[in-house]
Order: sequence, then structure tokens, then C-alpha cells
Amino acid sequence: MAKEKENVTINDLIDKLKSYLKDQNQLNDIKKAYDFADLKHKGQFRKTGEAYINHPLHVAIILTTIYADSETIQAALLHDVLEDTDCTIDEMTDMFGSEVTKLVQGVTKLSKINFSTENEYLIDYYKKIIVGISEDVRVIIVKLADRLHNMRTLWALPAEKQKIKAKESLEILAPIAHHLGIHKIKSELEDLSLRYLKPDVFYDIAEKLNITKIERDKTVYEMMQEVTNLLTEHNIVHEIKGRSKSIYSIYNKLDKGKKFSDIYDLLALRILVNTEQECYLALGIIHSKFRPLPKRFKDYIAMPKPNMYQSLHTTVFGLDGYLFEIQIRTYAMDEVAENGIASHWAYKENKDAKANMQSTTEQKLQFFKTIMDLNNDKMSSEEFVHSVKDEVLNNNIYVFTPKGDIIELPKGATPIDFAYKIHTKVGETTVGAIVNNSIVPLNYELKDNDIVKINTNKNSAPSKEWLNIATTTQTKNKIKSYFSKNERELYIEKGKYMLEKELRKRKLVFSDFLTDANIKTIEQAIKADSLEDIYLSIGNGKNSPNGVINIIVKDKDIPIPKVVKIAPKNIDADIIVSGIDKVKVNLANCCNPVFGDDIVGYITKGNGISVHRRNCHNIMMLENRTVPVMWNQNSKLDKRYLSLLIIYSNIPDNKMPDIVQKTSVLNISIDSIKIVSKTNEVVYELGVYLKDLKQLEHLMLELNKQQYIYKLERLMR
Repeated sequence: MAKEKENVTINDLIDKLKSYLKDQNQLNDIKKAYDFADLKHKGQFRKTGEAYINHPLHVAIILTTIYADSETIQAALLHDVLEDTDCTIDEMTDMFGSEVTKLVQGVTKLSKINFSTENEYLIDYYKKIIVGISEDVRVIIVKLADRLHNMRTLWALPAEKQKIKAKESLEILAPIAHHLGIHKIKSELEDLSLRYLKPDVFYDIAEKLNITKIERDKTVYEMMQEVTNLLTEHNIVHEIKGRSKSIYSIYNKLDKGKKFSDIYDLLALRILVNTEQECYLALGIIHSKFRPLPKRFKDYIAMPKPNMYQSLHTTVFGLDGYLFEIQIRTYAMDEVAENGIASHWAYKENKDAKANMQSTTEQKLQFFKTIMDLNNDKMSSEEFVHSVKDEVLNNNIYVFTPKGDIIELPKGATPIDFAYKIHTKVGETTVGAIVNNSIVPLNYELKDNDIVKINTNKNSAPSKEWLNIATTTQTKNKIKSYFSKNERELYIEKGKYMLEKELRKRKLVFSDFLTDANIKTIEQAIKADSLEDIYLSIGNGKNSPNGVINIIVKDKDIPIPKVVKIAPKNIDADIIVSGIDKVKVNLANCCNPVFGDDIVGYITKGNGISVHRRNCHNIMMLENRTVPVMWNQNSKLDKRYLSLLIIYSNIPDNKMPDIVQKTSVLNISIDSIKIVSKTNEVVYELGVYLKDLKQLEHLMLELNKQQYIYKLERLMR
């Protein structure tokens, strides 16, 4: 872990910047940003007791190790000014320009997020990160440096907060640093996180490393001399150095069951040469003298990682039989390995640097594209979190197209996932897959380095069975979206047919009924956005064709009885119609009122009074044909009322047995239960018989307590 001076000054920062920033105007701008931040933070102190300005100064110094450009260093110095002082956006823009101000605003947005590994926060956290990346990747890099310095001073916080911050850094920020390729920051974040999360383990590993340090240093030095002499004999100009293994990476290997003595790369060398050709020459020369360990060779030069990392890795039996892990790369590759995307910074690329860096991000780092794609998909918070944390950040495999392009997928991915990752249209028209020149089934589990070819047919379409084959949430959502779109079209056709049929039955002309004015009236009444939405609401049962027609057509030929308000009598009926002693009364099956609901009567043609819940959309526009009704509180009838509930679950497992059990415990009779949709979530329809509204509300309250139920409502047709 990095050692840093407790008290650094602006001169320390300028000295480091001079090693790669040669423009005096840029250095002057940075000094100006420091003076402004120092003034604004005057009188503010951190929990460590030091002046607050020390924090942004340390953040800026961390960024010099990855050669940050002038604007990013300015943003690092100013990154807390908007949030913690009286500085305004306009004031900062006037002083430092819009580019620096936008970077500071981006970091401020991220800082306002309550970083947490809990789902409700994690979803917002990642979405904010996407915004930052899509606007300017430097926002994320400043945030990583900010967190790294906070981790270095974490001792100043209470133990409970230390663990929270360490967990966030390990699970969220270190993986992002890894995907950006910034090894320095990633490695230190991991070690510091382990130190606070599992101090016993951390110090135990550190102690073992110290105990073996003298012996390891001696062995590494002797091996370095041997390899140097070998390469010099063959006229390969090089630099060689011992490479230390991070405590966290050792912990990971121990956690997987390895013994401390069995970790190969405790003894490690890194060899830097000038050209790619010399990498392979050096490898061959080393293998000619030191026998390589089988299956431990990796060629990341010919097949770079998506975060641009390139190197040759080999493990050989070195002096005295010790195993050495050796990395061979060019100086340029080493810079990318250490600094990732930051290796394309302005001091090298000059005026084209920023465009080049953003372009490199978009082209090389599929990680970000994947998250942006996920953000555009309509998925629940739970799905998004699962996708980002489990499918994007962890356990990835790298497979190839026939042209050699690398495609990053989560472990367990199938050709279906691969096809949709290439393009949605490729996925939808997939008819087969060939992996490594062999035909495989679509449920074949892809492995690292597989070469995958997808066979397509423009006349083919997805199968619902693919939902059981696909492993990524993004692929499943694209398949669901295809079927949802098709089902929508079917419902629209069905709704149009039902409306036309009912209009013919009532001897109404279709074209006369659906005038622009009438369509607008219906849209407002049922909260639809278009004629297609009106058809859809009829086709999927949300509205009845009669209900839609009645919004426009008012039957004037039906005699409406004169209503005389009378006090309810003690009669043997559960519903009393005001002013009418004896009349046929029916409970409407579109809204299924139960005893205790707010109700209203509707005068039908020859079928008495139909009783609806007052908020039923089928009678809301028909006030001239309604009549007051009320529940008979003195009724002797021991009647039970049918009520239909729609239950939305975000769990794919069949939860019907659990719903039945929860309902039965309340002594409520079940009329029916069925699954009515499995498109974007599992939707159940539950029919129950109850005594009154109070019992219904109790049931809904108990069901809503179940974690797998995220929405519950009474069905209204």
C-alpha cells in the first residue's frame, strides 16, 4: 500500500506534475484551482484533525501517478467545493470554465449518493456512474482517487463505518478500477478494504510475507541475475524487476483452499522490452533454460483483455526448484497495465487526447457499454442490480467472433446470450450455433477462448424456451420484449374486433362512432394515449367494449325511475335501492363489490339494478343512469362476496402454494388461482370469497408482507 506524506503542499503537487505537464499555463491553472479551494475550505477540518484542503491535495497527487490531465487535476482540487462551501456553479464556471465545472458537478452527483451494497441504493449508484461515464470517464477516475485517499485515512472513522466503507470499496469501486485497467488504484483499494473488513487475516498474511521476505528477496535477486544474463547474451535490451503480490490477491487464493506455500506468484518477475517481437523472443529464451509449468501460459498480447491489458504470462521452475511467475511486456503495455484508460492521457496524445480516451472507452471497455445497455432496458431495480453486480462485474469469460473480436460474457453464458450481445436482430433470427468448428445446442455453456459462429435465418423468430436457456438478464428481457410486443399486437386486434362486434350489435356505425372528437373523449376517460391503446384495453380485459361505447352513447329510451330517498328498512336483503322497495339487484362482475365498499347502482336494460364500486370505470361516465344504493347494515344474510385480486411477483418460482396457504390461514375460501402472465413478471389472479371489505383488506395486508410480492390490486375489468 502507498506510503504518503502526512503534510503535502501545492509545491509537492507541482513538482510531480512537471514530470509530464510541460505547459506552464496548465500549471498556473492548477495553482489557481488550489488557491481557490484553499480559500473556500478555510476553517474546515477532516475527522483526522487536518485542514480540509489536505484531502483534495492528496487526491490530486494520487491522480499524478496515472498522469491525469490538467482539467482532471483542477477538478480533483475543487471536487468538494460545490458540495461543502458557498461556491455556486456560475462562480466556478467563470473562474475555471465549463469543462472543469462539469467534471466537478459529476463528482458532486456521485458524492451525494448514499453508497451502499443494499439494492435500493445500488441501483441508483450504478445509474449515476453510467451518467458520469457517458458524459466523461474522468468523473469516475476522480471519484476512485477520492475514495482511495478516504480509505487511507479510514482509521479516523468509527469501526462500524470503517467496515461499511471498506465493503463498498471492495464490492463496487475496486471492480470499476479493474475494468478501467487502473491496477494501482484497484490493488490498493482491495488491500485497504481487507485490512478493515478482516484485520486478523490481513495482518496474518502480512506477517507471513515479512517472515519469508529475506529468503524471497534473495531468491528473486538471484533469479533476476540469471534471466538478465540470459537475455543480455541474446542482445535483448530490457528492464527486469521483482513484482510483489498484493495481500488481497493472496487472501483470494488462500480463501479458495490453497496453502501459502503453494501460491506460485509469491516469487514473481516482470520483464520490460521495447517491441512486441522481443516479448516473444524473451519468452522463448527463458523457456529454453527454465522449464515452464504446464497450463500456466497466457498470451494476452495476441488476445488482449477487454480493459486493454496486454502481457505474456508464464510460470517456470526457477533456481532451486522455486516456481516463478514471469510477466513479459513492452513499456507501452506496462503503462496500460498500470494506468489503464489513463495511459491515453493528454501529455501523450496532446489535443486529440480527450476524444481518443473517450473513444477508447467506448470501443475497448465493453463493461461500460453493457451497463449502458442495461440502463436502457426496462427492468426492475432487483434485475439491474443482479445484472451489474453478478453478470458484469464478476466471473466473466471472453469468447471470440470468427473475425477475432472479443466478446465479454458472464460465466455460464450460452450461444443465445452471445447472439443477443452481438445484436438484437442476430439474437431474434438465431437458428443454430457453431463453437470451435463444431455444431452445439443453443444451451451449450460457453468457455473462455471459444470461437462462436451464429447461424441465422431472417424468417426465424425467438422461442419462449430460450428464456430457460439464456443466462443474462439483458438477453431474457430482450426475448420477453419480443413476445410482449407480439402479444400487444394480438390484444389490439382482439380489442378492435370486440368493439366492432358490440357496435354492430347495438346498430351503431363504426366510422360514425370513432370520430376524432369521440376518440379523444374515450382516451381521457380511460387514460389512454391513442386509439391502439383503447383497443388494447378492451383486448386485455381492462375495459369492456360496452363500457367504452357507453362513454359516448347515452341511451335515452330507458325510463329512469324517479328516486325518492327513504330510510333503509329492516328487510332481508344485503343491498337497499333508495326509493324502490322491490327490484332485481345484481353485483357487477366487472368490479366485484364486497360488503363495505363504496357503491352505486346502474339501471340496466331489463336486468334490474347492477351494483358497482363507485370507482368502477364502466359507470364513471354514466351519472344520468345511476341510482343511490347502500349496504343493509341490518341484513340477516350470512353472505360471502367474490373478490378478484391481481398479484405481481418478481420471483420466477411458482408461488401459488404459498399464496393458497397464506389465504387459507385467514379462514378465507379460495374460488380460483391461476397464473395469467409470465412476460415481464409472474402475475397471479386470485379469486376469494369474503364476508366484507375489512376481511379483504386484512388479506391484502398479509399478502403484501411477502417479499416476492411487489404489487397487489383488486381486479377491475
